[in-house]
Amino acid sequence: MLTPFERLIAKRYLWPGKGEAFIALVAGISVGVVMLSVAMLVVVMSVMNGFRGEMLDKFAGLNGHAVVQAFGGKLENWENTLEQVQATEGVTKATPLIEQALVASYNGRTVPIFVRGNTQKDIAELQDKVLFGDLSLIQPGEQRVAIGARLAANIGARVGDTITVLNPQGRSTPFGTSIRQVPYEVAAIFEFGLYDFDETFVIMPIDDAQTLLLLGDTIGLIKIMVDDPESTGEILAPVEESLIGRAQIADWKTINSSLFEALEVERVAMGFALSIMVVVATFNILSSLVMLVRAKTRDIAIMRTMGATRRSLVKIFVTTGTTVGFLGTGAGLLLGFIVLYFRNPIVDSIAWATGVQIWDPQVRFLTSLPARVDPWEIFGIVALALGLSFLATLYPAVKAASTDPVQVLRYE
Repeated sequence: MLTPFERLIAKRYLWPGKGEAFIALVAGISVGVVMLSVAMLVVVMSVMNGFRGEMLDKFAGLNGHAVVQAFGGKLENWENTLEQVQATEGVTKATPLIEQALVASYNGRTVPIFVRGNTQKDIAELQDKVLFGDLSLIQPGEQRVAIGARLAANIGARVGDTITVLNPQGRSTPFGTSIRQVPYEVAAIFEFGLYDFDETFVIMPIDDAQTLLLLGDTIGLIKIMVDDPESTGEILAPVEESLIGRAQIADWKTINSSLFEALEVERVAMGFALSIMVVVATFNILSSLVMLVRAKTRDIAIMRTMGATRRSLVKIFVTTGTTVGFLGTGAGLLLGFIVLYFRNPIVDSIAWATGVQIWDPQVRFLTSLPARVDPWEIFGIVALALGLSFLATLYPAVKAASTDPVQVLRYE
């Protein structure tokens, strides 16, 4: 704890007088640099966390944390496999799924699509993603589907229009294989927020998908959700052993391995690189305190002759420097949170001012810039900034405490 004397002197040195404008300028720059470095760390790490989290949530919402993939695209006796997966400890949900790359046409325009056959329950859970239309109209045998918003824009289809889905693996006839062309009414248009999915997905009841793809009573996939995504492999290990020779399990880390590994490497590299900015900021604190000590050498000597201890002087200059770090860190946190709150308008403004599309959904997968604040990560950033600020004060404080008043005041 500081004594009233130590607190008074520390406050006085924190706000230098009129004749010490340069020292005040350096101290102000120190606060500014700490603020900017902390703000940048908060913004970049939160955006990286948000990007990874949003990607995982959206991919998991569509494909689950893992899928059982049948060899040959057809999983026989899938009901028993589904029951086994649902009974596995740690599995929160398992549902049958059909997914196949096909082609759709509308008004003479043909585009590649992914047909997805979902259960009625899974289709109903997509209600919050619907932009237009009504998912309740999509019932088995009704020849109705939901399509992605970007797919609808690409082919010019609207709710109520009829698109044609082409399956090249049609039925065999004496004249060769006939391509199946099945018309479907667009009952709803959805938007997941993942560019590729919104551009290619066509969702229909699983019974209609089986009919379209001539699968009979088989399915292609089982989508699995678990309570701990990071331990998906360990949770599903018992199931994988029973599926040897019939199917395999691919978790989200395997399916999107290159993407998530790249994100993790980029996150660590960016965190390390931006942490160096905090180190640079603390050098400003060090330099401003060294200048302050040199400017106050006579005052320090006088305080020593009046009874101030070396310990008191160390506490005074440590408090002064740490306060600068504290102010910069607090301002940096505030600035960082403000930038995060207005991140998408800021990106749009920069894109408008420069004429360059900074956030391209075709490249970034997501349609908007995400962010997730990790409290422990924020705590680490604050601890780093304050810890380095404290370390930067030690040399000037010890230097001030070691001042010999006899040498300083000999010729006064």
